[in-house]
Amino acid sequence: MRALVLYCHPKPESFTAAVRDVVIGRLQAAGAEIRLRDLYQRGFDPLLSADEHRAYERTPDNRARVQEDCDDLLWADTLIFVYPTWWYGLPAMLKGWLDRALVPEIAFMMPKREGDTIRPGLTHITRLGVFTTCGASRWLTFAVGAPGKRTLMRGLGWLLAPRARKVFAVHYLMDSSTAASRARHLRRVAARMDRLISTKAPPPVPVHGEARA
Repeated sequence: MRALVLYCHPKPESFTAAVRDVVIGRLQAAGAEIRLRDLYQRGFDPLLSADEHRAYERTPDNRARVQEDCDDLLWADTLIFVYPTWWYGLPAMLKGWLDRALVPEIAFMMPKREGDTIRPGLTHITRLGVFTTCGASRWLTFAVGAPGKRTLMRGLGWLLAPRARKVFAVHYLMDSSTAASRARHLRRVAARMDRLISTKAPPPVPVHGEARA
């Protein structure tokens, strides 16, 4: 297993960091290869510039400024996100990573004919984990439409291998959380990770060259 973990939180003492540590611990226990990318620590620039936008559909020009991220995506067979939900969605830093790193001919293939749609490009990735926290309640989040969850689990999930294994865990009502509720959530994260790791994943579908062992 080759796991790319995208971590996004500005404060090192956050509860989200504790979630990240559980995720990394379960991967280490399973003997996985891990690439942890801390977007804030790295100082990732989430802004898609005008020059990048002009080159967005030109390969390989479109990956010049995010080559490391593209290499990570091509390397991984497992993709995991750890972040806080802000305003029901993804933090700007993480949304900017999606905007800049998930470029055509890496994350998806552009349409070739009129009326066509994009085709998945990350079909070598067979596992997806999403772990977040949310200040709002479950019912309010779903009443709004849970846009953060939908973006990753459905939107990004569609670009992965058919029948890719997916897990999701969220701690709602973080603003009124307790030590007990946070401990329960960390146990939930560990259980979801164990399920993601232990469940047999579907075979990858090669797009970028041959499938890897």
